[in-house]
Parts: sequence; C-alpha cells; structure tokens
Amino acid sequence: MTSTLDPTGETDETSENGESTAEAPEYPMPRARGCPFDPPPELRDLQREGPLTRVRLWDGSTPWLVTRYADQRAVLSDRRVSADMTHPSYPRQAPGGNATLSFIGMDDPEHARLRRMVGSAFAVKRVEAMRPMVRRIVDGAVDDLLDGPNPADLVEGFALPVPSLVICELLDVPYADHGFFQSNSKTIINRDTTPAQRDEAFRRLAEYLGGLVASKVENPGDDLLSRLARKVGSGELTIRQATETAVLLLIAGHETTANMIALGTLLLLRHPDQLALLRDSDDPTVATRAVEEMLRYLTITHGGRRRVALEDMEIAGRRVRAGEGLVLPNEIANRDPEAFPDPDRLDITREARHHVAFGFGVHQCLGQPLARLELEVVYRTLYRRAPGLRLATDFENIPFKHDGFVYGVYELPVAW
Repeated sequence: MTSTLDPTGETDETSENGESTAEAPEYPMPRARGCPFDPPPELRDLQREGPLTRVRLWDGSTPWLVTRYADQRAVLSDRRVSADMTHPSYPRQAPGGNATLSFIGMDDPEHARLRRMVGSAFAVKRVEAMRPMVRRIVDGAVDDLLDGPNPADLVEGFALPVPSLVICELLDVPYADHGFFQSNSKTIINRDTTPAQRDEAFRRLAEYLGGLVASKVENPGDDLLSRLARKVGSGELTIRQATETAVLLLIAGHETTANMIALGTLLLLRHPDQLALLRDSDDPTVATRAVEEMLRYLTITHGGRRRVALEDMEIAGRRVRAGEGLVLPNEIANRDPEAFPDPDRLDITREARHHVAFGFGVHQCLGQPLARLELEVVYRTLYRRAPGLRLATDFENIPFKHDGFVYGVYELPVAW
C-alpha cells in the first residue's frame, strides 16, 4: 500500500492498483442492536452496492470483501486463489500465533493428501451408519436434561454434551476430559484471545492428543485417532501432522455443532410457528430441510473465509491483483436474494441445501455429513420430548458470542 498527496495537502491511501482505500470500512462489522440472528446491516448495504469492496482489518490491511453468493462460490472453487495461512498476504482474522489447524490452512496437493487421511470416516454412508449411536447419545442427553434442574442452561446441559460425546466416541477420546478440551477450544476460537494465549491453549490440546495418538501407534483400535496412528506408523504422517489433525477434528467436531444446537433452538423459540411445524411433523424430510434452512439462516462460522489471489484475475468484473487478500463472509452470501428469495424470512420448508454455511469447493467442511446428522436427530428429538420448552429469561438477557469466530450463545436458560 502506498500514500499519495492530493492538492489540498491531505494524504490518500491507495492500493497497489491505484484504488483508494482510505474510506475502507472496518471489518468485521457489528450486528444491529436487537437483531442478533441477522448479518450486520453494513454487510447488507455493501452487498447491494456492488460485488466487491475494500475493507480494513485489525492490522490495517485492506483485502477485498466478496459479498454475493455466486461470486463466493466462484472464488472458493478457483485454483488461482490460495488458503495458505503462511502466505505473507493472507488476511488473518486476528494477530497470529504459531498454532496451525492442520490442512484447512493449506493448498493442494498437501491439503488433499492430509484430508484424505481422515476423509473416508466422514463419508455419507459411514456417517449414516452412526445414526443409532447419535440417537442413543441424544436420547441420553435429553434424559439427563429432563431429570435435572428446571430451569436449566441448555448450552451446558445439552448442546455441548451431545457433539462432545459424539466426537469423543469417534476419536476414542475420554469424555471425562471434556472440561479440559472445551475450555481450551473456547480460548482458541475467541477473537479477543492473545497470540500467546492461543498458542498455549493449542499446546495443551496438542500435548494431550499427541499422547493419545502415540499410545495408539502401539495399540491401535477401531477409531479415528487409531487411523491417524497407523498413518504415523507407516510413515505417511508425522506425529505432529497427526496431532494437528486430531486437534482440528476435536475442536470442529464439538464447537460448531454445539453452537448450532443452542442458537438454532433459540431461533425456533422466537419463531413458534416454525417450531410447531418441526415438532409435530412425522415426515423426516421436514427435519432435513429445517437443518439446511437454519444452517443458511444462522451461518455461525463468522469472520469470513479467507483467501489470497495467486495471480492477477477478475472477480465479478473487478481486477484483483496477485497477492491481494480476499474475505468471503458466508453469512451475507446466504442472505443473497439472488440465491434465496425473501432471504430474511425463516422458512424450514425451503429448499436451502445449496447454502455456503459449510463453504464450497475443495475446502468445504469435511465433517458436514456428521453435523447434519447430529442436528437432524437433535431437532427431531428435543422438541418432541420437551414440548413445553421455553425461555427462562428475557430474550434481551441472552449473552451472544459477538467475540467469537464461531457464533452462538454463552448460555441459554430454558424451562419446560
């Protein structure tokens, strides 16, 4: 970035292609007060005004913001853009530390090689075979909730235990240690965490999971950590690569789904007609569609997917230079009226599976079949077994995670 002096003596910041960046809005933007389920209004304005605009990040850099659905899908499937977090122009979400979440911050071919190591565990047929296990876990969690104090916090009493139990069973991680890994996960995905704090939380998780992987090199079982351990034994993975992959799976496997369970429940409680439709229907496709619509409507992974242009290219008619950063906020793409008519209306009968809540292209979420299964079972079970479920506090008192890379609520007091 350079600075030029205009005739009035004022400086005007410009990008390498000569475009002014002085007025670039700060990103991320705040949500409107009283509208915690909706994207920031400034994102809506930018989407209406044009497909690309400059924004200013925490470090003063001014990457391009891509706001429209079709353009985001095009960028996410374009091999001329990079997801490499070590690229000097990568638009980081926060001050960087040394922690690395495995292949999600890499490009092919190494990204594809590492992803294949665990990809088959999340194949649709293999995940569907887990349905009885997920049902057992959800039913047990509902039992515990209903047998416990009333009112209760749905986050601690149900939303966190369900996906934590599922991922623990998949990885063969002791659920008794859930407090440890949940606490460190929260530190890693909090926007206000310092680099040192994030590195320390990652170190603790890596040390813990690395020990489990190492033990399974000698005594493998029929679980996902053992699969990684076998790759270490065969020389296809280093212990560090296996450990980083395990940390990624553990964090992603419980944090995102837990937030969708709690936030989705709050959303439905605020839309009782949609909740009744979901609760009272015997048609399993209603729950399937409801999951997709709520994923679209809420899009809880915030801060935008980040990329870097590897060569000069054109996006939506605008020239993007090699080395320029790109930020793709999926939450506003999922509210694009060109892709979703009347996008601000929650409609669980809508066909919304083409949303980009899980991303798009080679980096789309590996665990999406499992997340869909867990949410479908939860949404079909919880509200039927607790038909009187309601908020136990005023809506205005709900603490939302405005400081997180994954959006949700810190607490959800409910009664039944």
